[in-house]
Amino acid sequence: MITGYVRSAAGVPQMGAAVEVLGAASETLRVFTDSRGMYYASGLLPGSYSLKVSAPSFLPTIREKIDLRSGSRLLVNVTLSTLFDAVQFVPAKGTNDDDDWKWTLRAVSNRPVLRIFDDPTQVAARSEDLGADHSMKASVSFLAGSDSQGYGSSSDMSTGFRLEHSVFTSGTVALNGNVGYGSGAPTAVLRSSYSHKFANGSQPLIELTARRLAAPDASLHTSAQQSLALTTSDTMTVGDVLELHFGSKMQTVQFMGRVNAFQPFGSVDMHLSPDTVVEYRYASSLPPAYLAKDIDGSSADLSDGGPRMSITSYSPALEKLHHQEVSVSHRMGRTNFQAAAFQDRVMDPALTGIGDPGIENGEVLPDMYSGTFTYQGANMKTTGMRLVLQRKLSSDLTATLDYGYGGVLELGRSDVALQQARSFMAVQRRHAVAGKLSGTLPRAKTRWIASYRWVNGEALTAVDMFDASAGQSDPYLNFFVRQPIPSLGFLPCKVEALVDIRNLLAQGYVPVMGQDGHTVYLVQSGRSVRGGLAFNF
Repeated sequence: MITGYVRSAAGVPQMGAAVEVLGAASETLRVFTDSRGMYYASGLLPGSYSLKVSAPSFLPTIREKIDLRSGSRLLVNVTLSTLFDAVQFVPAKGTNDDDDWKWTLRAVSNRPVLRIFDDPTQVAARSEDLGADHSMKASVSFLAGSDSQGYGSSSDMSTGFRLEHSVFTSGTVALNGNVGYGSGAPTAVLRSSYSHKFANGSQPLIELTARRLAAPDASLHTSAQQSLALTTSDTMTVGDVLELHFGSKMQTVQFMGRVNAFQPFGSVDMHLSPDTVVEYRYASSLPPAYLAKDIDGSSADLSDGGPRMSITSYSPALEKLHHQEVSVSHRMGRTNFQAAAFQDRVMDPALTGIGDPGIENGEVLPDMYSGTFTYQGANMKTTGMRLVLQRKLSSDLTATLDYGYGGVLELGRSDVALQQARSFMAVQRRHAVAGKLSGTLPRAKTRWIASYRWVNGEALTAVDMFDASAGQSDPYLNFFVRQPIPSLGFLPCKVEALVDIRNLLAQGYVPVMGQDGHTVYLVQSGRSVRGGLAFNF
């Protein structure tokens, strides 16, 4: 069976719309939508189909390459557009069903997340997987405030943009970037990508990112950091059991010399049942921070995934990461559970510092926007485990509890000078407990996230720093709010106000002695406040 809803761009159900099911395996089947805009095309043989949906006053819409398996029920929602919508390039405004809840325990960067129904024979097909409802969409964001994560942080004033266009029905070309123009020298990040979804489930992606950061300090010979990264990945399925995601990033950085890096990544998912997944994951870079905020990254500043550099005696080093993880995820009604064991190895870690370290001696990289700096820590190797419990309390409220146990870098003494701090660092085992509430206010449509992550002792690095599960959150007390603003009639876009607050109580600051006698701090995450506006076209 193929079924779904047919709606207008405003989300109004369309009764009496004609839905034609075209396929080589059977003759053309024509059905009509009911009063709810729902259609049912049953009794279909397994194979590849196309849908053609038409209704008076609307342009015909075609969905291609819909693969139907034996005994499955495929959900395909269709949004019809008028000629005016097509000329104005205004995206279709979809509606969110109350039960449209993604299984976020399986959320991993650059990999789609399947929605699971109570009926194990049903399979959800997202409109973006079957051809977008519109050929073009764009967004522009204006943000103020730095994220205070050391050298390479976003500018205190920045403009981000994203332009995405569908090509060849199943392909997508995207161009996005971020330009910083705050108190220091301007910075810029530009990223272009192309992805294509084939009928066999394969979805290759190629992405090119160019980045330029201002020189951290005049004493470093006005060296600006420039980097170029090429990322390639692919997703494929093997039968009904295995899902593979693999790729690599090749990165070259020009900063006081040249540093090259090869960063592979991949995951293998084994579906033991419709509600149970066993996964092995390998990563060589930290997961994007916006995953913890459950947003699509359209307003992200692209600082995530950039080269994390540090220096010792004016010698630059690129942070090298290796992470292996085995996890089991299980869904029980409105509750999700995950258990994972991991092994991490970090070389030349780039730690975040707060304050003015004094006269530079080639040991720190200061950030001119946020008053923070980057300091190279000691190498670390650790193992650990993670437990995640997520419960959907209602259609507008979700609670998540995350427990992690593993090694962190600790500074054994409090009277250490910053220049010698690296030699006193050691790996210690720590417990971390995080609670997160997220939801949407029904009338105001405000999306909000509040989280707190507690650690039972001093820690310069996060426990389970590669956590990409639903329990991922920033250290200590954090708030994120995304508020839609009623748009004016002459603006063909949706406007949102964004507020991102990290480590509100300024916890976890570890004091060390700067070169000029002043106290500075090493932290997991510095306190920061960011906010701005996003325009989605």
